[in-house]
Amino acid sequence: MTTEQEKAAAGEPVLQAIDLKRHYAVDGGFLKPAKTVKALDGVSFSLQAGRTLAVVGESGCGKSTLARVLTMIEPPSAGQLLYRGQDVSQADPALAKLRRRKIQIIFQNPYASLNPRKRIGDILEEPLLINTRLDARERRERGQAMMARVGLRPEHYSRYPHMFSGGQRQRIAIARGLMLDPEILVADEAVSALDVSVRAQVLNLMQDLQRDLGLSYVFISHDLSVVEHLADEVMVMYLGRVVEQGTKEAIFGRPLHPYTQALLSATPRLNEAARRERIKLSGELPSPLDPPPGCPFSSRCHRVMPVCSQRLPALMPQGGRQVACFAVEQDLGASAP
Repeated sequence: MTTEQEKAAAGEPVLQAIDLKRHYAVDGGFLKPAKTVKALDGVSFSLQAGRTLAVVGESGCGKSTLARVLTMIEPPSAGQLLYRGQDVSQADPALAKLRRRKIQIIFQNPYASLNPRKRIGDILEEPLLINTRLDARERRERGQAMMARVGLRPEHYSRYPHMFSGGQRQRIAIARGLMLDPEILVADEAVSALDVSVRAQVLNLMQDLQRDLGLSYVFISHDLSVVEHLADEVMVMYLGRVVEQGTKEAIFGRPLHPYTQALLSATPRLNEAARRERIKLSGELPSPLDPPPGCPFSSRCHRVMPVCSQRLPALMPQGGRQVACFAVEQDLGASAP
């Protein structure tokens, strides 16, 4: 048994984020001080090998920023990103090479993420050309084998991206992400641009790859029906912070945070017995340049209390998951023996 297999057997997380932050300085205007946008403001999680962590929330909550930070497209402003105990967020060439091989990303738009001037074969071989010492014949064999694994035919190897459908292009993007044999795939809205039938095919492909290759996914999506189908754990974000985090069964079976309840109540259900009473949120998502004091959700929450506008709730174990909400603390505290 290798060292990595021993660590996996011991239950060590394959990926761990510790208080990750990503802040942007924004010019305040003429004779005005600069402002700070806290796109990520202290996100922590642990991802086990072979598991799927789903990240959900409205547009602007920081999901895509988290994806870029996890793959170091943008470095974190603070915090740590650990791959099997090694901090790959450090400016170290050896760690950067390790991160590129082990953590890959699939983008939302499969057409924009592929170079339109390159053939598919060249796109697939490029990671191998940069990161390995394989010769041309070996690179081509690896590329063709990966195309077959994701359901594409050999004659597709010499074609250009515009000659494929959206679902086929996303399969190519998945194949490119797997060329270096990564352990973690960050999927940033990877199926949201696809038709429903094609979306199901790509999701089934991702599940098959996870089973066969032992992949771990950070699956970012706003489609909760897809999340319920694919995820093992769910992390709900609002304005750069985590408001609820737990297993899929806990989150979907009994959501506790008012924001999570509102999100799930808006999910369409064919089974009438499974439908929830709709909770409509008032107002828009606050500007990250000027968030409300205290809890960032207080301006839209149907259970707001005076303390919500005074203090920021901490993410604490509540009811079998972690929740950041004073109302939930009050409810569970009152029901405790």
